Amino acid sequence: KTAIRQSSYSSMSNHTKERVTMAKVTLENFYSNLIAQHEEREMRQQKLEKVMDQEGLADEEKRVRRSQHARKETEFLRLKRTRLGLEDFESLKVIGRGAFGEVRLVQKKDTGHVYAMKILRKADMLEKEQVGHIRAERDILVEADSLWVVKMFYSFQDKMNLYLIMEFLPGGDMMTLLMKKDTLTEEATQFYIAETVLAIDSIHQLGFIHRDIKPDNLLLDSRGHVKLSDFGLCTGLKRAHRTEFYKNLNHSLPSDLTFQNMNSKRKAETWKRNRRQLAFSTVGTPDYIAPEVFMQNGYNKLCDWWSLGVIMYEMLIGYPPFCSETPQETYRKVMNWRETLTFPPEVPISEKAKDLILRFCCEEEHRIGATSVEEIKSNAFFEGVDYDHIRERPAAIPIEIKSIDDTSNFDEFPDSDILQPTGMLPNHKIWLFYFQPRTVWFFFTKYLIQFTC
Repeated sequence: KTAIRQSSYSSMSNHTKERVTMAKVTLENFYSNLIAQHEEREMRQQKLEKVMDQEGLADEEKRVRRSQHARKETEFLRLKRTRLGLEDFESLKVIGRGAFGEVRLVQKKDTGHVYAMKILRKADMLEKEQVGHIRAERDILVEADSLWVVKMFYSFQDKMNLYLIMEFLPGGDMMTLLMKKDTLTEEATQFYIAETVLAIDSIHQLGFIHRDIKPDNLLLDSRGHVKLSDFGLCTGLKRAHRTEFYKNLNHSLPSDLTFQNMNSKRKAETWKRNRRQLAFSTVGTPDYIAPEVFMQNGYNKLCDWWSLGVIMYEMLIGYPPFCSETPQETYRKVMNWRETLTFPPEVPISEKAKDLILRFCCEEEHRIGATSVEEIKSNAFFEGVDYDHIRERPAAIPIEIKSIDDTSNFDEFPDSDILQPTGMLPNHKIWLFYFQPRTVWFFFTKYLIQFTC
């Protein structure tokens, strides 16, 4: 029977296999959530009984407490089943823009709480085949419950867009911080790299690889501490990185000799001038991607440590080691890193810093972190770092926040019509699933089915 089932599965089309796999994952998640919620209710009930016993309450007082607890549980479940929509939020300001949508600061009308609303155009994601990436992002945001990962509170959709309601981090992102500074001190670099090590390790412990570690995705909270975001390429070895653009080198492109002949100051200026455009484009920048990811011959979580080494270089030098005038040339430099990873003499850094960068950006089998994250944390560059209390100490660069909706650490963006209907979706038979608390969503191009327990 097993052989028959395997033969039947192998004869299916890729489209059918994907639908079967996604149905399996969706059902597993659905019932896993039911079990987890039941266990949580049981734990709360046990905690209540324990507290009442410790307080020595009489039977009648216990009965009243249990009744109050039951009402609270009922109200909690009712709130979790509440369906949210765009009309429940007031849009305040655009604080980010990317290839597939934008991020807005919004306020929930009934509570006044402020959130970052990530708006993703369905048509663009279908056209660029980004559905798997968005699904991966939702997965890890639901699964991760960490101080190091940006929190997602709600998700919903309409005919045109997908919406992720996430915590608003008023400190902005590391890309903006680096563009404001020429370079960071080694003390500041030590702080941010140490926090990012802990952040990356937190998702590795969940079994995920981020694959898109770059300054844009390192957000800063109100106290200036790091949180990881943008898990659109995050995977548990699911779909491969979208690298076809960079690997398409059949046509010969001239080498950017002009860029190579620039001094460090000119390179930094050119990099900053082009950086925003690369961040907003569908192509992005390959500067932070590990060479083994481009090769697509198999890779593991060590690719995230390579990316961190590139960020550390950028913090200390002022630009990443492989930056060029074109993404194709950057790709070639990454693949030829043994010759292109050099340190400009006019920007001196310590031997400890240089050694750690070279331990991050090296052959996969020799890369630091291959044995465990402790190998990284004990490196000489991090001497004196108190990892257990690092989030409790002041950040290397303080963040000034004037109000709960302060956006002074974000760029200014003109408003857009992304929330206005502009047309119909392309007629593709692909699907997404999204979870609101206790809700499983199946999205097809022409219809929507909702199961709510």
